[in-house]
Amino acid sequence: MEYSTPVLRDLSADDPEISEIESLCMNCHEQGITRMLLTRIPFFRDVIVSSFKCEECNYTNTELIPATTIQEKGVEITLKVTQKQDLDRQMVITGSCSLEIPELELVIPPSKGALTTIEGVLQKTCDELAFHQPVRKAVDAEAAEKIDNFIGKVKSYQKLENVFTLIANDPSGNSHIENPNAPQRDPSLTIVHYERTSVQNISLGMQADDVEKAVSDTQKTNTDDKTEVPEEVMTFPSNCSSCQAVVDVNMKTLDIPHFKNVIIMATNCDNCGLRDNEVKSGGGIEPHGLKITLKLTDVADLSRDVLNSATCSFSIPELQFETDSGTLGGRFTTIEGLLKAVKNQLRATNPFLGSGDSQSNSQKSKLQKFCDQLDEVIDGKRLGIHFIIDDPAGNSYIQNYYAPEDDPEMKVEKYTRNYEQNDILGLNDMNTENYHNEEVGKSEHRC
Repeated sequence: MEYSTPVLRDLSADDPEISEIESLCMNCHEQGITRMLLTRIPFFRDVIVSSFKCEECNYTNTELIPATTIQEKGVEITLKVTQKQDLDRQMVITGSCSLEIPELELVIPPSKGALTTIEGVLQKTCDELAFHQPVRKAVDAEAAEKIDNFIGKVKSYQKLENVFTLIANDPSGNSHIENPNAPQRDPSLTIVHYERTSVQNISLGMQADDVEKAVSDTQKTNTDDKTEVPEEVMTFPSNCSSCQAVVDVNMKTLDIPHFKNVIIMATNCDNCGLRDNEVKSGGGIEPHGLKITLKLTDVADLSRDVLNSATCSFSIPELQFETDSGTLGGRFTTIEGLLKAVKNQLRATNPFLGSGDSQSNSQKSKLQKFCDQLDEVIDGKRLGIHFIIDDPAGNSYIQNYYAPEDDPEMKVEKYTRNYEQNDILGLNDMNTENYHNEEVGKSEHRC
């Protein structure tokens, strides 16, 4: 059976296709109406807008539900709110996203999805805290007074009488905070992608406990056989990040000439057709960070191999573009392939640019203008620009056509990491020397 219209339609004010379903009201337990709109937000994702209203008790409820798949990694977004404009930043919050404001010692657990602003989050917090205050004042006046004081403190932050930090942590990877400076980096906004824990995978329905058991059994079998052949493609079971079907992950070590060994992991799902790959360094963290600057002088430079590790950032000064560390994850591709990945990533991580009435026309066109400039570079029409990768772990690489001699168009610099970079890599709390003596000393002290 063929459908004349798609299930998810582009967002439009004309002829919206809304489905109405009778639903039980959880307030008075009578029948109400749920209206659902399946739509596609430009430069973002497919969503389901749900609105419930009960005619008996006038109870209403609205919710924004992502209609997309869970992302490969979770995301933690940190925003330093320092000016009034920051309170107007739009946010997409999914049902698995938790919010935290350390200065208020406030943690908002995951609830229902919403499209809101920073100020809207603070206002909703005040409204929910004040909802049961009349009852609290009658039952526990002391607790009600403390909550009133806290509400007043939240309202002072809402007026930006104090600078504060908002942290959004979403294991599904589908939450966003607006970056008005895109495609340039936002100095007030930090985005970190992370591997989910087993508990987070289970909460998202990923069945991580079964996956870990299968992987552990595979590793145990390989250990018992004592066969480690680098040239052999090893396979272990996992779950597809798109449809959660059981798939085989193929893993192989590869020796890059004049660099080091890397591990390539590839997944091909027969159920939904997803094809995915990831590259990890075969060695540990290098003693020094690495910065490589390549000047693109010929179209052939776009074919140079690039190893972009999970800790690497890169920039193009002529386009005023710079990524955060680990934005694209680990990739073994070409410069052309990496630039195309940047273009796709920009549209995924900046859903608010290009749509909505809150942005000016110049701001709306900023992302499109940059993508057009990026297309000129990809097509080889714009040369003479500098391609810079910076990896604090020292595990990234750009192919040197003149190896083992120096490349006249490439500058390789090694540098000493600062405290913040070591902290991100987990090196500040790591002790690899005389740790045995320290443990012995602690044991003697306890005795």
